[in-house]
Amino acid sequence: MALVTCHFFSDVLQVSTAMTVLLPQATRSQIGLSGVADDAPPPVLYLLHGLSDDETIWTRRTSIERYAAEKGLAVVMPRGGRSFYADEVHGGAYWTHLTQELPGLVSSFFRVSTRREDTFVAGLSMGGYGALKWALREPGRFAAAASLSGALDIVSDQGLRSVVPQVWGGGPPGTGDDLLGLVAAADPAALPALSVACGTEDFLHAANLRWLDAARARGIDVRTDVDRAGDHDWGYWDATIQDVLDWLPIRGR
Repeated sequence: MALVTCHFFSDVLQVSTAMTVLLPQATRSQIGLSGVADDAPPPVLYLLHGLSDDETIWTRRTSIERYAAEKGLAVVMPRGGRSFYADEVHGGAYWTHLTQELPGLVSSFFRVSTRREDTFVAGLSMGGYGALKWALREPGRFAAAASLSGALDIVSDQGLRSVVPQVWGGGPPGTGDDLLGLVAAADPAALPALSVACGTEDFLHAANLRWLDAARARGIDVRTDVDRAGDHDWGYWDATIQDVLDWLPIRGR
């Protein structure tokens, strides 16, 4: 794999920002890591970080580089601040940056596939929320979306909103930021494949169960992993991201 630290200017955010990118590389003599790549642009996973972290955290806390190398998968890890991947009331337009600006920049900077069947999104905690929000609001963009320990019920959880007052300005999230509302209005036939995982000791476990109940009520099929022990920590996420990568419908597998 090639590990790229990419600093660039965002016209949407009106500030310099960054992303960490993993790109497949076919290798024959590298010890301990086998790379997979072919002539076609590789499939791409947008992998989102949590509330207290940044674009470097997945490579620092997990072996995502090693896991992605075996799949021939490019991984784009953008910087999302503490935005909940929303256009903040008092801050940056992170939703617009993520969904409109970033994919175009990725395509212009790197040779990756832009086909829906080759495009995936996942994230942990705040990033799990962001991944499902993106998939529910733009289902035609992705073949699959996964949440790991996601903050899936921010409307009911006053504590989550209180730690990021700049996002919603102290008021309730809008309808486009409410995952329970989005799933209730979704067309099950139009959605990508969905996966939700949350450990039983996680403080967000009950919120994940509420979201899954809403998805089932809508007739949406979701791959679930919510009965296994696990807390809101990197040991759980390092193990679970491997399960997610095995589940992704990557072409040629």
